[in-house]
Amino acid sequence: MKIKQQLTILVFFIFSNYAIAQDSAFEVAVVGKGQPVLLFPGFACTGEVWNDLVDELSKTHECHIFTFAGFGGVAPIEKPWLSKIKSSVPAYVEQQRLEDAIIIGHSLGGALGLWLTTEENHPYSKLIVVDALPSTGALMIPNYKSEDLVYDSPWNNQMLAMDDEAFEKMAQQMAMSMTQNTEKQSQIKAWMQVADRETYVYGYTDLLKLDLRDAIAEIKIPVVILAATHPYGLEAAKMTYEGQYSKLESYVIEYAEGASHFIMYDAPEWFHSTVANYIP
Repeated sequence: MKIKQQLTILVFFIFSNYAIAQDSAFEVAVVGKGQPVLLFPGFACTGEVWNDLVDELSKTHECHIFTFAGFGGVAPIEKPWLSKIKSSVPAYVEQQRLEDAIIIGHSLGGALGLWLTTEENHPYSKLIVVDALPSTGALMIPNYKSEDLVYDSPWNNQMLAMDDEAFEKMAQQMAMSMTQNTEKQSQIKAWMQVADRETYVYGYTDLLKLDLRDAIAEIKIPVVILAATHPYGLEAAKMTYEGQYSKLESYVIEYAEGASHFIMYDAPEWFHSTVANYIP
């Protein structure tokens, strides 16, 4: 059952009051009862990426399903986009009086979870990271330096000027690289196409600038990492993950062999059973 259908049946759709007061850094849908779980989607995605997981998880937990500003029809906010989201989440948790909240984050959402849990006296009890790294930029950019990434750049200006047809072709190529599930490729492409263009461009700069490789040494809660291995294989994935997470004091990593970036789409049974192992 889709999240929107669940919300219609349960009549339990809310917006974060704090988020609205702060130019709507996100919208949140809440389903289920029990220990709270915050579900952060990846870049340009909506909370619907968690539909199948929420179907099961909401039977035992209170699922808070986020869609970030600028994506999925949520109104955009002024930059810096990612830091505004990061500062709004703890206020939402406090406002909703959530105790021992678990974070599950995919891609960007996983990086956001890492960032939140580096803070002292945070309210989170566990973090599950789904194919996310402390520094996406370091993986993608040779001779990476966070400070070199700025909003006003030739690449960003080119992306802002790209017409709809060119952007659609790019979105299709990216979707094909991120999941082997052809049906879901269409969904990912559609999410990219409806994203606010400035959020897509400048928000991605925010993500690439984020470098938590040193900061993760401050994380003290249990961290579970679910990592994809396609297309480069298990050994390459191990090298990347173990290198980037080397300063994290303690973590468990599970490799979804043969799965691409959207593990929940490429290996759904493995994904659901693995999450269930760590969130009984």
